[in-house]
Amino acid sequence: MNELTVDFQNVFEGPGVPAESLFQTWAQAAWLEQDSSEVTIRIVGISEGQALNHQYRGKDKPTNVLSFPFEAPAGITVPLAGDLVICAPVVDAEAREQLKEPTTHWAHMVVHGMLHLQGYDHVDDDDAEAMEALEIRLLAQFGFGNPYAAQEMEKDS
Repeated sequence: MNELTVDFQNVFEGPGVPAESLFQTWAQAAWLEQDSSEVTIRIVGISEGQALNHQYRGKDKPTNVLSFPFEAPAGITVPLAGDLVICAPVVDAEAREQLKEPTTHWAHMVVHGMLHLQGYDHVDDDDAEAMEALEIRLLAQFGFGNPYAAQEMEKDS
């Protein structure tokens, strides 16, 4: 059975973060592996989000979601998927800018990050297309529309 344990850490002191139960539900839906595992989802503010993005990606600004897949040492098997760090103020600002319901955007960030933990990526066009199609399908299970629809319209205009 592909059960996922979610360790939830909300260190952001502000409004707008959905209930922990929603994070549990979204992460479980996006866990496609056959093996059971564990993930930590940490909700942070601007300063921690910016520090981590700078340290690990060389970008001195906060980003919406960072994925840190767990890589066990050779010969060691530990059921850990890794960590997701989601920057609440960035997610909130993006939702407003993109005219999206905040909960829908939060769900997208969790699904997107969970797929990264499982090896999905969007570096090249084919991989991006496959990952986006999977995100769209997973989010549709919750009644959420295509998170890329607005971007597609912008590309076409």
